[in-house]
Amino acid sequence: MSSRQSPLRQLGKGVLVALLLVFTLFPVYWMLNSSLDAQAGNTSSFWPAEPTLEHYVFVLTEGGFGTFLRNSLLVALGTVLVSSALALLASVAVARFRFKMRTQILMMVLIVQMVPLEALVIPLFVQVRDLQLLGTLTGLVVVYVALALPFGIWMLRGFVAAVPVELEEAAYLDGASWGRMFWSVLLPLVAPGLVATSIFAFITAWNEFIFAMTMLGGATESYTVAIGLRSFFGVHSNDWGAIMAASTIITVPVMVFFILVQRRLASGLTAGAVKA
Repeated sequence: MSSRQSPLRQLGKGVLVALLLVFTLFPVYWMLNSSLDAQAGNTSSFWPAEPTLEHYVFVLTEGGFGTFLRNSLLVALGTVLVSSALALLASVAVARFRFKMRTQILMMVLIVQMVPLEALVIPLFVQVRDLQLLGTLTGLVVVYVALALPFGIWMLRGFVAAVPVELEEAAYLDGASWGRMFWSVLLPLVAPGLVATSIFAFITAWNEFIFAMTMLGGATESYTVAIGLRSFFGVHSNDWGAIMAASTIITVPVMVFFILVQRRLASGLTAGAVKA
């Protein structure tokens, strides 16, 4: 049977793909176009009427976005490091060891993942307040680690469970300690899952707004990019050029990072789904 498709069908697929590309990429193009236009907000041209970089200069200097970027980077990296380490150790515990209420603990982790984030704002706020970490980046990292852990544990549990126990036993027979086996045998095999969970934690911490606004409150020196973007919105008018420039600055690092690791992320998610 011939697998060739009719020209009309191929044309239909091409048109559909083109429409999808326009639908997904046009907002990004419009954001870039407005960020480079001195008349942003006053014109609907598809090209910058007066090309300029003054919006980026304003955002990074007078807008204080350099500080917001630094804060977001510290929070995102702290969240990735702490959540990845805790999720990996917890996944090893639930996948390799037998202890009382192991199944119940796993179910509780899954239930927490199903709870709407808005319902967790007050409980987490009380906990961070009791830790006296309100208004600090450390408190925000604690919150984001709590949000990222359930997904990380369930994701990595499948990877750890898929590693044959015989490999670990062979390492012990060769004289390796538990730490040596973990570092040289287990960690390389679960690395794709670790990358996938790290990306999830990074994006969560980078883009999140509600918890950041709640935990940081009036501590403007600790604001992240998601909150800093709000400063360009006015009561009666908005600085669209600065808003689009700030949005581009927020988006570009995440897009570049995602493009660089998307192949490993896709393979990690697929492998985790099969192995779980």
